[in-house]
Amino acid sequence: MLIETLVADAFGTNCYVLSAGPGSECVVVDPGIGIAPRLEDLLADRGLKPVAVILTHGHLDHTFSVTPVCGANDVPALIHADDAHLLADPTRGFGANMMSLVGTGLEWTEPDEVRALDDGGDFELAGMRFTVDHAPGHTAGSAMFHTAGDEGLYTLSGDVLFRGAIGRTDLPGGSETAMWDSLRRKVLPLDDATVVLPGHGPSTTIAAERARNPYLKRAAAHH
Repeated sequence: MLIETLVADAFGTNCYVLSAGPGSECVVVDPGIGIAPRLEDLLADRGLKPVAVILTHGHLDHTFSVTPVCGANDVPALIHADDAHLLADPTRGFGANMMSLVGTGLEWTEPDEVRALDDGGDFELAGMRFTVDHAPGHTAGSAMFHTAGDEGLYTLSGDVLFRGAIGRTDLPGGSETAMWDSLRRKVLPLDDATVVLPGHGPSTTIAAERARNPYLKRAAAHH
């Protein structure tokens, strides 16, 4: 599996491009602010053809470029059902103070085709199989996506789990209680060897986070 990472112009949001290799179909994950032109260059350079955009949740720093990317490639946007409303009106996920950071002159249009996903759903794209793991807390519809490549297991964790940290729970739709539940029921059972591709910051593994992430340690202690 070929995994390319582009970091957005704001908030350090990771946009991932997953494919079987150069010259094949691919999926784009979380295209954030300022990603579209660089993504276009990357796709052309590697000869990749997007078949869908996967969104780990509905926050604007992860969805900012979803409509132009979907439009340019005529592909659907996939998001958990509980965050789908944020693609119709992203301001509902941030609150006014965060919106001012993103920019108030935002001309927002929803992607032409939005596919709402359910927990536990399996789907195949670009020759890769993904499982949807609903993990609310950061937002009501936050989801992790699990897939397996030749090299092992991968989890796109969005803003559920970072290296040494977890996503904040104080934005609209967030819940600290739900986050602890997601850490216990969804993150802790994952295989130690799983490579975590987070929404922000460097990649990590479940084993490393079990050992050093204070939030995961606390969740394990109260498991």
